[in-house]
Amino acid sequence: MAERPAMQERAVIVQLDFGREDLAEQLDEVRLLTRSAGAAVCAVVQGRRHSPDAACYAGKGKVEEIAAEVTAHAADLVIFNHELSAGQERNLERTLQCRVIDRTSLILDIFAQRAQSAEGKLQVELAQLEHLATRLVRGWTHLERQKGGIGLRGPGETQLETDRRLLGLRVRLLKGRLARLERQRGVQRKARGRGELLNVSLVGYTNAGKSTLFNALTHAGVFAADQLFATLDTTTRKLWLADAARIVLSDTVGFIRDLPHSLVAAFHATLEATAEADLLLHIVDSASSARDDQIADVNKVLTEIGAADVRQLMVLNKIDLGGLPPAMERDEYGRILRVRVSAKSGEGLPLLREALAELALAKIRDARDLRQRAPGQVVDRIIDSGGSP
Repeated sequence: MAERPAMQERAVIVQLDFGREDLAEQLDEVRLLTRSAGAAVCAVVQGRRHSPDAACYAGKGKVEEIAAEVTAHAADLVIFNHELSAGQERNLERTLQCRVIDRTSLILDIFAQRAQSAEGKLQVELAQLEHLATRLVRGWTHLERQKGGIGLRGPGETQLETDRRLLGLRVRLLKGRLARLERQRGVQRKARGRGELLNVSLVGYTNAGKSTLFNALTHAGVFAADQLFATLDTTTRKLWLADAARIVLSDTVGFIRDLPHSLVAAFHATLEATAEADLLLHIVDSASSARDDQIADVNKVLTEIGAADVRQLMVLNKIDLGGLPPAMERDEYGRILRVRVSAKSGEGLPLLREALAELALAKIRDARDLRQRAPGQVVDRIIDSGGSP
């Protein structure tokens, strides 16, 4: 058996089948999530059920099988690739005698590791605290210890009530800080929107190659790796193209199936920039067998953040893995629909730059036409109302 890095946790993954067709893709994804969090997968337990068990999510026999794997591999934790209730988590930990986390907790942990900017750290902490609020029945006390505890507790207040109150105070503080940062972002976005720059946001399923493509276009040196949520903090760069076309390109956090609602809410300020973009570059892993489901998952999140109506340009990435040739596809009206590229090898990137330049120049023409028409329209309205210009 290969040696694992010191202090790396050993995890048993649990994936139950409730009749979905993409079970293999789900299992591959949770393996990659686990590795991205820094744990080693030592065993996988699978099973079929019609519905989750109320007490332990998995049935009694399956829980015994999980316990046997935990013992056999000296596992540190069990990861359910599902959403567990606080009661189910508590019952499983009591039976398995080790830590049990669900899919949401796993994703939150990865986000906590990836956050680099002050805003990103605030957003992750807010999401973690709001998730923690649903688990306070487990008797968390670290929040009170941070505040000193004695002297803060009200008359007759239980430990649980104290934790909830302190957690609520911290959540309100974080929301206030994020609201101020959101207002600052809003001012910056409005300033960009008034100009002739095309505001473009990269969106896509996590690990679709957004950061690699961003680096290939801008030479920004953003961290890119074959792991989920390698990029968490938004990076923005200006890009000058042919014929004086200019764009502002933003690399954003990747989306994923069943993205925890607490994360979507906490990252509202960051994701709002996506909703206010002129164009979304929807990066798709063309070599993935689950690409259609991934496209649907991304569009679902875009709808949730109010970006469903923003124009999209689909970029089919990783064509070097699928053997597809680079190409630019248009509809019957000549509008650009898709561009096939490989961000890693550079194939198709000139076509993507050509597409972006065409769209950027169109915005410049529209902005200039609007400025030229506006004075005449004002005069026409005054004359029509009987006044004098």
